[in-house]
Amino acid sequence: MREDMLTIGAFARACRLSPKALRLYDELDLLRPARVDPDTGYRYYAVAQLEQARLVAWLRRLGMPLAGIRRIRALDDPASAAREIRAYWARTEAETAARRDLASFLVDHLTAESREDPVMNATTLELRYCAHSDTGRVRPTNQDTAYAGTRLLAVADGFGPAGAPASSAAVEALRFLDTEEVPAGGVLNLLEDAVQGAADAVRDAADDSETGTTLTAMLWTGSRLALVHIGDSRAYLLRDGELFRITHDHTMVQSMVDEGRLTPEEAAAHPQRTLLLRALTGNGPATHPDLRLHEARPGDRYLLCSDGLSAVVPQDRVRDLLAAAPAPDRAVTSLVDAANGAGGPDNVSCVVADLVEAVA
Repeated sequence: MREDMLTIGAFARACRLSPKALRLYDELDLLRPARVDPDTGYRYYAVAQLEQARLVAWLRRLGMPLAGIRRIRALDDPASAAREIRAYWARTEAETAARRDLASFLVDHLTAESREDPVMNATTLELRYCAHSDTGRVRPTNQDTAYAGTRLLAVADGFGPAGAPASSAAVEALRFLDTEEVPAGGVLNLLEDAVQGAADAVRDAADDSETGTTLTAMLWTGSRLALVHIGDSRAYLLRDGELFRITHDHTMVQSMVDEGRLTPEEAAAHPQRTLLLRALTGNGPATHPDLRLHEARPGDRYLLCSDGLSAVVPQDRVRDLLAAAPAPDRAVTSLVDAANGAGGPDNVSCVVADLVEAVA
């Protein structure tokens, strides 16, 4: 045997892949041996193949599917491979975050259900609300959709050739929530079915992956607010004079901020700040939204908005305008005016809702 060749056993030990895995990768044309003995069928590998094999082993430890590894192995240069791995990991983190959020939602939901007494917790609060969507100062058309009702609040920001129909279809698919009673213990299933309906409606409205929409919505159950969120539209809570952002942007730059590779200030000016990792698209992969449950308190004020507001009006200014407005309609008008006063570079949509004591 030549000195630059290794038996399958020696090669397996050197690259930390099992002989069984090496035989599988040979069959899948992922990592072919340098030589196969014509009489015994025994596989031999070149020492120069060790780097390739170690890369395969590392990618498998990341959990990358074999199809993804094959794509990376076919790339000509390390920079392209690095970009592919970065994109894969961003998708993985987004999926992991979605599962984490679902687990948190379930814990909150089941904990609240275990405490809830239907007699002692009769509905005493209701929503007072206003919604408005504005084209802005620059865009020729409005691709946003905003909606507010007695139970449902929603904002969707469409993009691509059919962005307006996509955002409208997503919100329309949720409209039944505004009149349907939430069954006991059924808010999670209700939201899941509603979002699946929204995804189907977007695909019907736009059959290409370049078109899609964000979706941020809240459902009033009579005792709590359930949040469903995908994309980079946002939801905020104004409580006791403090403004809290209660959604997480599903964007490439936000993932880079989370990883410490960008500061929030750098992210705000990044050329790819609008690149979404998750959205409802015409023919994109199925994706899962973030889910939250929020305790209802009298005096809480909620804001749902597209990035036509959040990208141009600083959060401190948003807080001041929300806190100063005596009613939701005045708050919405002030916020839209502030976005347009800052140049109105995008469509701007706002929904403001107050939790107030119900009138007997």
